[in-house]
Order: sequence, then C-alpha cells, then structure tokens
Amino acid sequence: MNVTLFKKELINYSKEIKINKIGFASANTFETLKQRLIDQKELGYQSGFEESDIKKRTTPQLLLPKARSIISIALAYPSKMKKPPRSTKDDRRGIFCRASWGKDYHLLLREKMNLIEAFIKDKYPEAKILSMVDTGELSDRAVAERAGIGWSGKNCAIITPEFGSYVYLGELITNIPFEPDQPIEEGCGTCNKCVDACPTSALVQGGQLDSSKCIAFLTQTKGFLPDQYRKKIGNRLYGCDTCQTVCPENRGKDFHFHVEMEPDPKIAKPSLKPLLTMSNREFKEKFGHVSGSWRGKKPIQRNAIIALAHFKDEASLPILEKLLNDDPRPVIRGTAAWAIGKIGQKDYLAVLEKRLELEEDQEVRNEIQKGIQLLEACKGE
Repeated sequence: MNVTLFKKELINYSKEIKINKIGFASANTFETLKQRLIDQKELGYQSGFEESDIKKRTTPQLLLPKARSIISIALAYPSKMKKPPRSTKDDRRGIFCRASWGKDYHLLLREKMNLIEAFIKDKYPEAKILSMVDTGELSDRAVAERAGIGWSGKNCAIITPEFGSYVYLGELITNIPFEPDQPIEEGCGTCNKCVDACPTSALVQGGQLDSSKCIAFLTQTKGFLPDQYRKKIGNRLYGCDTCQTVCPENRGKDFHFHVEMEPDPKIAKPSLKPLLTMSNREFKEKFGHVSGSWRGKKPIQRNAIIALAHFKDEASLPILEKLLNDDPRPVIRGTAAWAIGKIGQKDYLAVLEKRLELEEDQEVRNEIQKGIQLLEACKGE
C-alpha cells in the first residue's frame, strides 16, 4: 500500500465530493487537551453535553484499536442570508444562529464521511474506520487544529485562513498511517474582540470558555433561564454568533458552496408569536430538518417568550395569558408570567394575581411573583 499516493487520491476525491478542506493528523493521545479538559471540569466550565470520560475524548486508540491517523474535514457554511425578513412591530422575529441554517450539519457531514469511508474501503477493504461529528467522543476542534485545518481561536472556534470560523467539522479515525499535515500557526495575535464582545462574559479569556454562561448553551437548556441572562439572550432562539461576527478573520467571509446549507429565511428568522402555539407535529414539520431543533420545541418556545418580552410586544399578551393559565409545562407557564410583567401592561396585574392563587408549582409561583413585582414597579411610575 502506497500511503503517500493514496493520501493524494483521497485529497482529490474530497474535492470531487465538495469537501472544502481536508487534513490529516496522527492518532496520538491529545495530552494538552486532556489537561485542559481536567481544568475545565474542576472549574465547572463544562456544559454537560460533552462526553464525560476524558480519556475517551483524548485517546483515539480507545475508540478504534490500532488507530494510526485521523482525517479531519471541513465544510464552509454561509454567513449571510439572502433577503432576510425584517422584524417589525407587528411581526417580531427571532433568530437561529448560522450553524443552524439549512439542513442539519450532522447529516451533511455524515453523508460526506460515508462517501470517504466507502472510497477507502473500496481501495482497502481491510481498513478500519470510525467517523464522528460533534456528538462523538473526540473534540472536533482539537483534531482539526492538529490536522492543519485551522488554528484554535480565542473564541474557541477553529479559524481557517480560507473560510474564517464559518466551518462545520467532522473526523474519521483510521488504522491507515497517513502522513500528518502541519498545524497552522496561531493567528489571533493581540486581538481580543471576541472576549470583549461576549454578551455573558462566557469567554473567560482567550481560548477558555465557561460553557455554563455561553448563550449557545443557555438557549439549549430546558429549565428556567437564570434571570441575569434573560436580557442578554435578546431575540436569539438557538445559539449565538457574537464571537464570530466580531472576529476580523471573518470579515467578508460568506460562502455558498452547498445548496443544502442555504437557509429558508422564514425558518432561520421565524415569527415569534406562531411559535408559541405550535404543536409537536407542526414544529417537527417546520424545524425538524435544522440542527437547532434537536432539543425539541420547549427551549425554542421558552426563548421565543423571552424574545417577546425583550421587544415588549403587547400584541403577544393574550397568547402569554393563555400559556400562563393552560400550558401543562411549568417552564412555559412561569416564563410567560415573567414576560407579562416585563412587557409592562398594567392591566395584566390582575391576571398574574389570579393565577398566583391557583398555581401549585413553586418555581412557577416564583416567576409569577417576579412578574407582579415588575408590573407594580410600572404602576408606581
């Protein structure tokens, strides 16, 4: 087996199937990452969505015995939407982050990696391959950094010279000993714009993220959103792009290589009020194909309620009142109560007081009391 020649063939094939960048790395243990993950765990900076076993996250051989190398791939996604709908007083809209525009990137990357796997197996049937993306044990970014796809930016994203940080990442572990590529030299320099701009100060310092404060994480949680983050979330329904949009390396970067990634503007920036009364079936039919739907409709609906409060959308008050009184989910009832108070229509004070008499869930009662306090403050103005 001529591994050097086969690597060139694989690179050429990757271009044929519209992979925007491919790199090769050794399957050695990620020692530096291991210590960083231990530190993150001790500091309480993990989100809880990660693989809990740090050894699995940093030791490719535990995932694929006799692993020799890792193939890293990147697909560039759009940063600008064509003809985005405007959010108006009569039609307030939320926003999904760019990584949730178009078809779910997990599926797109999986399709590409399946093609690569088939290409390798056709040439070398005895090859062993394990592919993963995002939800796998390995850190996509650590692999991509080692494979020369890009450098690890201060915003904790991989930044490529060609496409900025607007790339989806996936990797394939294999027992084929490909010659590793050289990592790219770190390019952030003294720039600290992403750290300074982070809405919740989740970027503790360049390259260190407290995931529990990150809006991208917070929008995916299913419980009550902590008070201190409700104003920060704005009209975000899923994810956050601030640390990417302020990055100088992303200036002018907008690529439309893959038609599947093109967003439907009315889904990427949906009307908020219809979201509140959407059934599970309607939600799946409309949003089921985007990555931002993976946690179901409740977090999206909770975030939509917070967004309407952010806009002080008085037209949404009848819907919020109905949610407060009829929705079986405490998080939705409670968030609706708080939003009613935040919108500030004094006539709704009686609505909250009446509901307080009937509500049995203590967390919801706490939210109703917050709403009452907000409206009483308005009453005194």
